[in-house]
Amino acid sequence: MTDKPALRARLRAARDEFAANEGAFDAPGQFLQCLREGLTVATYSPLGGEADPSSFDIAVLAAMGELALPHVVDRATPIRFLHWPREADLVRGPFGLLQPPADAPEVTPDIILTPLVGFDRAGNRLGQGAGHYDRAFVAHPDAVRIGIAFSVQEVAALPADPWDVPLHHIATEKEWMTPMSTDR
Repeated sequence: MTDKPALRARLRAARDEFAANEGAFDAPGQFLQCLREGLTVATYSPLGGEADPSSFDIAVLAAMGELALPHVVDRATPIRFLHWPREADLVRGPFGLLQPPADAPEVTPDIILTPLVGFDRAGNRLGQGAGHYDRAFVAHPDAVRIGIAFSVQEVAALPADPWDVPLHHIATEKEWMTPMSTDR
């Protein structure tokens, strides 16, 4: 299936049904091995049925790392990653996102956790369709890109456009995946 809007609709439905029964899952040991003191990890506040990264966030803080959240202005403006002390209040942004206020300090992430609508084992991802994360991956080429999803969001192969940036790793409730190549 190469029709991305139809694929998004089908995968969102599967994700939302699964999320209603599954909830959050533990950060895998492979993720824990990536952590060190002073590391900045861009996480996200889950929307709808997106996989909840809370256990990843807690692991980052336990390793004396720092958290950041994306700050979205609109569909066209690139996201910025803003420092987020986990106990700090968040504000409602576009699309219903919870995010730090615009005046929070901007940071450069070492790891970017990204929610997924769909993924394949080649590291291709299907997001919401605005291109925010693809642009963020280009802006932060040294950051490790980790998708977080439920296993029901996996497809055999996703259509990849030239601007799509593949993931380094994918974490689901069942496994940690590392695609063979993320060169594109």
